Amino acid sequence: MQDQLFINGDWVAPALGGMLPVIDPATEEVFHHIPAATEADADAAVKAAREAFDHGPWPRMSGKERAVFLRAIAQGIRDRLPELARLEVRDNGKPLPEAEWDLGDAAGCFDFYAGLAEELDGEAEDIALADGRFTAKAVREPLGVAVAIVPWNYPLLMASWKVAPALAAGCTMILKPAETTSLTALELGAIVKAAGLPPGVLNILSGKGSVVGQRLVEHPQVDKVAFTGSGPVGSRIMADGARDIKRVSLELGGKSPFVVFADSDLEKAVEWIMFGIFWNQGQVCSATSRVLVERSLYAPLLARLVEEAGKIRIGNGLEKGTLLGPLVNRGQYEDVLRHIARAVEQGATVACGGRRPAGMNTGYYLEPTVLTDVPLDSDAWVEEIFGPVVCLRPFDTEEEAVALANDSRFGLAAAVMSADDARCERVAKAFRAGIVWINCSQPTFTEAPWGGYKQSGVGRELGRWGLDNYLETKQITRLVSDDPWGWYIRS
Repeated sequence: MQDQLFINGDWVAPALGGMLPVIDPATEEVFHHIPAATEADADAAVKAAREAFDHGPWPRMSGKERAVFLRAIAQGIRDRLPELARLEVRDNGKPLPEAEWDLGDAAGCFDFYAGLAEELDGEAEDIALADGRFTAKAVREPLGVAVAIVPWNYPLLMASWKVAPALAAGCTMILKPAETTSLTALELGAIVKAAGLPPGVLNILSGKGSVVGQRLVEHPQVDKVAFTGSGPVGSRIMADGARDIKRVSLELGGKSPFVVFADSDLEKAVEWIMFGIFWNQGQVCSATSRVLVERSLYAPLLARLVEEAGKIRIGNGLEKGTLLGPLVNRGQYEDVLRHIARAVEQGATVACGGRRPAGMNTGYYLEPTVLTDVPLDSDAWVEEIFGPVVCLRPFDTEEEAVALANDSRFGLAAAVMSADDARCERVAKAFRAGIVWINCSQPTFTEAPWGGYKQSGVGRELGRWGLDNYLETKQITRLVSDDPWGWYIRS
């Protein structure tokens, strides 16, 4: 496991020698320490990235040449996938099969953007001008030095969503992983070094967001900041970036609805509701945590959901058969418990869960929790809990369901389930959300855009939209006429 920063292609001790403990959320034991970067380290990383962009080979390579490195990084992840997955389990707490899935997706992300990098070669759009004395074209060029600040729920996958398109575009980057889950991000440094990535193209700084993250966001030589995390932090990043007119993209929180109509298959509905909220312990920005069920199906669905939620195997993510691991750290665990207690105070009923599992006295474990009778103005219905907690509520009409679904300051994702395809399409169109699932919840694909409406963010990641985050568009106009311009000098 790495215990140094990755700057300018080398492993470097933090300027002040500070270290942060790495705690296994299943055992609460400290099993490693990671470097705590300082403002001086941030400055060194930006300097390296700036030099690599302004004078190095990376932005001047063809897309085809950059693609070779991206595919080597993808293979490097695959070659170490079992090891990296186990690191993420110990760092984050998620079950091992989920971590393996995530790491496979991370490798696939680098492969996907390798293909898009190749498509950049020779890309130019001819522009038809009304004035025939000129020709014009639009070309896309790498934006510059980018900073990626990623969350703790998908450590290497969220890093890949930003690093892969940035490198494909020809940008250089400083990656700041979450201070609680930095292990696999630091290992990415070893992978890119083995792949032969030029020095300074990717720099990786672990440490506190309030120190190193803040310095990176404010740094005048940074051109772009890409952030995934909470709304309040995203708001501050946007304000800080505005001082230098930095390009900023934000993928923030959600309180996503799942509308289930009475003609839905009961078993499929329960399965997708559970996947929508219990995957990754509910620590998912797009989690469908508000479930609206047509009244005639509400009682049987609630009964089956409570029954199946009680069967979920809870335990250490490294233990075979575990489907729900611990929450990521003590702070998050206590915060989710406070949300549940507050929900009860405001009138909600705990249909199941809401407690530490019996006999599991160590680790940040929480039973899968189903809340009913949740008032529309209560915190549990309005605020993102970011844990295995789902709120259920009945509805009577399609119009009511859509209105309740859209009544949120968030707009990241939404889901609808019905046997009526026309109704599904109608409701999907009516949702004010950037991601909509029909008859499912949470499947995510590298090829498709990811991002939200309203306070859920600014911009899109993944697909060609993710590449656009790291490209600037340049107009090039040429005079092709031999006729004199004749404005100041007349023959």
